[in-house]
Formats: sequence, C-alpha cells, structure tokens
Amino acid sequence: MDLYSLWLLLLPPIAGGIIGYFTNDVAIKMLFRPYKPLYLAGRKLPFTPGLIPSNQERLAQRIADTIMGSLLTPEELQKLARKLLQMERIQGAIYWLLTLALDQIKEDKEQRTVKIVAEILQDLFGQSLPRLIKVWSRQENFLEDQLNQVFDEVLLELQLTDEQSGQLAQWLLQVALPPDVLRQAIVDFLTDRNIQVIDEGFREKTSGTYWVVANLFGVRNALTRLRTFCLDEKEAANQRLAELTKSLGVKGRLQELLQNLSLQNLPVTTVRQLRKTMREAVRSYLQVRGAEVLQGLSESIDWTNLTKLLLDRLRESAIISSSLTQVSKELALVLERYLERDLEVLVAQAIPILDIDQVIISRVRATSPEDLELAIQGIVKSELQGIVNLGGILGVIVGLLQTLILLMR
Repeated sequence: MDLYSLWLLLLPPIAGGIIGYFTNDVAIKMLFRPYKPLYLAGRKLPFTPGLIPSNQERLAQRIADTIMGSLLTPEELQKLARKLLQMERIQGAIYWLLTLALDQIKEDKEQRTVKIVAEILQDLFGQSLPRLIKVWSRQENFLEDQLNQVFDEVLLELQLTDEQSGQLAQWLLQVALPPDVLRQAIVDFLTDRNIQVIDEGFREKTSGTYWVVANLFGVRNALTRLRTFCLDEKEAANQRLAELTKSLGVKGRLQELLQNLSLQNLPVTTVRQLRKTMREAVRSYLQVRGAEVLQGLSESIDWTNLTKLLLDRLRESAIISSSLTQVSKELALVLERYLERDLEVLVAQAIPILDIDQVIISRVRATSPEDLELAIQGIVKSELQGIVNLGGILGVIVGLLQTLILLMR
C-alpha cells in the first residue's frame, strides 16, 4: 500500500475527530459568547450575542419558575421552617435576645430605658389600673379570697401586747378622753330633761331604803348641782375628774380591756358578718373612690427615681441572669405551640412577602454574562468537557466507518 492510499484511509477518522471535537466546543462557547451583539455594516450579525446572554431575561424567569415550582414549594418551605425553628434554635435565639436586652439596659447611659419604663408604669398605675379597678369592683366576688385571707390571718389574729395596750390606754386618757372632755360630756348629758328622766326613774324603780331616799331627797338636786359645779368651776372639776380617774385605776382597767380585746372572742356569726361587711366596704370604697385614690397616688410618686431604683436592682440581680435560661425555654415552648398550629398559614403569608421568585429573577438579571458563564462552567465543567470529548470520539467513529466503506469498495 502506497503513502497516498494510507493517507486516504487515515484522513476520515482524523478529520472526523477534529471536526466533532471542535464543533461541540464551539457550540458550547456560542452558548455564552459573544457577550455583546456584533455589527457589520450597521447590521447585527446572527447568533450574537450568545444564546444565554440574548435570552437572559427569559432564562431568569424560567429559573425562578423552576425553583418555585419544584424546589421551594410551600411544603418544602414548611419543612425548612421546621428545621430552622427547632426547639433548641428558638430557645437559643430568645436567650440571645434577652441577654442583649439586659446588656443594653446595663449600658444605657442616657437613661432612655428609665424614661420609657417610667412612662409605662405611670400610665399603667395612673390611667389603666384605675379604670380596671373601677370595672372589677362591680363584681360581687372582687378580691373576696384576698380580703377573707387578710381578715382571717391578720385581723382575726390581731391582739395587742401589754406595751401596746398600755400606750393606747394612755392615749385615750390624755388625748381622746382628757378631764376637760369628760367634764364637757357630763355637762352635755345632764340636761334638764335627762335629769328629770333619771329622777323619775330612780323614784319609780327603787324599793326599800333606796325608795325612801329617792322619794325624800331625790337625785334632781344632786345632778343639778353637779352640772353647775362643772360649768362654774371648770379647773376644779377637771382636777377632781383626774383624781377620780387615777384613784379608780381607769388606765389599768382600759389596758386590761384592750389587751383582752380580740375578734376571736366574738361569736362565729358575728365574725362572719364582720368579714362580709369589711369586704363590702372595701369593694364599695374602691368602686367610688378607688380610681381617684390611685390617680392621686400616681401623681405623688416620682416614677423616674422609682424606675431607676428598680432597673438598678435588676442590673445587679443574680436571679435575673440565672433565670434567663428558664424564661427563654418557657417562651420557646409557647412559640413552638403557636408554630405547630399556624406554621402553614404563616408560610403561606410569608411567600408573597418574601417575593422569592422576583429575588431570583433580579439576581439572574444582574449577573453579567461572564459571571454567568463562569458559574455554569463551575457547576458542570466536567459534563461540558465530556460533551466536547464525546463529539471528538463520535467524529473518529464516523471517520472509521467511512474508511471501512472505502476499503470495502
């Protein structure tokens, strides 16, 4: 076989391999290049720009439709949300937020937190709470258990000590019932009518020796003289009353009486009635004047200083820092129950708000053809090179078939 015949047999597979290899390579390159349209004599050349740059708008829409229709479906988004919103992640996020808020309070140098909390407390105590108290006090069982507990555990067990009863007895004799007050009470009591009633009753209801004394002498004259003495001799009457109080041991008797005074000594029915009366009195007072009292109390409180003291105490409290974990856990449980119930609705509402498809379209539009080519080649580089190599192999096979046909001829 001469050289010409050998070259005639080898040329088809070599040419077919070269053509197949470079044709596929050129075809793949033409998917992306040229990046911009080319013009000749004012007319745009065909296949410029490349297939993907010229159809980038439609490609973006197709990619978005494919992702939203097959990958990011509502069901898949719900699964992703459940993975993201696991109990541990929710608790960690809440704990981080609480810690951040606590640190913000600690580092608040301009006292903005103090002002905000002070305004909230003032509004709550001065406006909201009075309205609530006015509404609540209309209920029959308002503070029933609390007032009953106060009555049973405080008032019912209340009993004066020896020192307390002595001080109260001393106050009664010196301030509430001094000799001058007792003298004036005697004068006010001994009116002419009262003296006549006492005298007639003494005459009618006594017997024996007392009857003789009552009818012979009577008490009218003695009572009249006593009243005159109290009116004319004020200082002497006061002194006599003081001496009489001391000699009769009124202070000791009052002290003993006050010390033995207790609601437990009263009948059960009386105690129950007192408890009911106290509860109704408190409820009526709050209904009528509760709002006014709370508003007046709110105006008298320096809420800024009070809030500052509370926040300073919170900043230094070890309990607050140690309880953040438990608080975040409880809040996470509440949020988890809510998400279990309404996660599907929340995802359905979030999809239009997030507008994921438009985000995808905008990102694809904003990507330059060069970056798009690099991105696609980075993903399927081996596959694209395989297509080029396959084109070369197919070209060689076709050339071999042609050589075989030539040999058969």
